Amino acid sequence: MDALASKGNPVIICVCGLAGSGKSTLGTRIARKYGLKFFSGGNALKALAVDEGYGDVERGWWESSDGMRFLRERLKDSKFDKAIDRKLLEFARKENAVLDSWTMPWLLDVGFKVWLDASFEKRAHRVAGRDRISVQEASEALKRKEAETREIYRELYGFSLGEDFEPFHLILDTDLLEADEVFSILCAVIDNHVLHK
Repeated sequence: MDALASKGNPVIICVCGLAGSGKSTLGTRIARKYGLKFFSGGNALKALAVDEGYGDVERGWWESSDGMRFLRERLKDSKFDKAIDRKLLEFARKENAVLDSWTMPWLLDVGFKVWLDASFEKRAHRVAGRDRISVQEASEALKRKEAETREIYRELYGFSLGEDFEPFHLILDTDLLEADEVFSILCAVIDNHVLHK
């Protein structure tokens, strides 16, 4: 990594995918393996929500009633999303990093961009297990959240999240893969096509 950085070639890896695709877990593991900084757009938005007076923003918060309320607030005012995207862009200019973000694949003209694909059913089961809720509750929450999130980014940047794959270098279907298999595949791609080992 240091050799690449010293040649003026920053290493930026964007990991993207809808809720339950495994992007945050994978992004963290990739950052650790390659000694990269990790920045999560979702976590940064949660920090802004805390500043706005929202309470507990732990795991599963986005699918909760408070998370949905903050999503509606973001629909009315794009200041939250714009602030996070400015931070992410600034971060990407300075650091070798893994970015867990829904917007950076479209806003950055550099970096290796990965989309983790998974069926709605698989993602709903994963979210239900993660958040200790029923699959039906997870499905309903995901439908609402994804429809409103798509609207935010369509209005703000003109792309359709989960439907527009133009900026991605790799689309990986995770339905039939375990987390370790997804990690191994992505490491092999990074070694061969990003770092040219």
